[in-house]
Amino acid sequence: MSESKLKPAPLAYENPGFLNSPDGRVLRILSEYTEPLSRFRREQIQDTVVFFGSARFQSHEHANRNLTALEKGLGGQPAAERKKAQASVDMARYYEDARRLAFLLTQWSVQIPARRRRFVVTTGGGPGIMEAANLGAQEAGGKTIGLNINLPFEQNPNPYITPALNFEFHYFFMRKFWFAYLAKALVIFPGGFGTLDELFEILTLAQTQKLAKKILVVIYGSEYWKRLINFDVMIDAGTIAAADLDLFRMVDSPEEGFEFLRDGLSKYHLGPQQPKPPAEAMPEIAKTNP
Repeated sequence: MSESKLKPAPLAYENPGFLNSPDGRVLRILSEYTEPLSRFRREQIQDTVVFFGSARFQSHEHANRNLTALEKGLGGQPAAERKKAQASVDMARYYEDARRLAFLLTQWSVQIPARRRRFVVTTGGGPGIMEAANLGAQEAGGKTIGLNINLPFEQNPNPYITPALNFEFHYFFMRKFWFAYLAKALVIFPGGFGTLDELFEILTLAQTQKLAKKILVVIYGSEYWKRLINFDVMIDAGTIAAADLDLFRMVDSPEEGFEFLRDGLSKYHLGPQQPKPPAEAMPEIAKTNP
């Protein structure tokens, strides 16, 4: 009787059963570190400016179109529906401002003489403020990054991310690592739980001096943020120091935000030898989607 030959076992790194098991978790985590690292190197990304904000905001054009359709064809809808549509119109200014600020920042950064790409606009890769920032950066002729996350409710990457810099993460903490690791500045637009999480994580790291670099923090939209967070209450209660408010700058226009970012990034991360193109030299961009 002839002996049957045993088939070779699959290599461990080619074994889906192992890679997707609890024992393979460490390899999956490492993959979400090393694969983005290799792409950032290949695309010559030196550092980033990260935009955070609500995924629910729409452009003026989209929000107004939805409100008009509701008013014309759906008169019987509850008042709550119209209130929600009107709120979308009111908050659309933040979408347009994020687009404008990302445009100004990118148009400046692509002029910086450097071997690698500086201050690349980065977002969570989804809709809303993320889409607006990626769009503005694309319109300015720069590369732009999207760090998406795999969720039970699908969040597709927006179409304005540079294809080679479109990432998908399973682990929130690895995604957050890449938000912070390359960042030289954060721009925080109005948003929900996720936006608050990112804001206070970076402020905590800065407050406790756990950052090895200077990260500028811009909080955009004082009307929203001052209604949401009363920092003076925290100071009065002694839970933060008055000097902790110097960890961020609150701004209310794309031009104000750009000037703060340009000056701070030049001071802390470029040095005096680098030119600073004046803000007044920047051409206008369209105020609505093409």
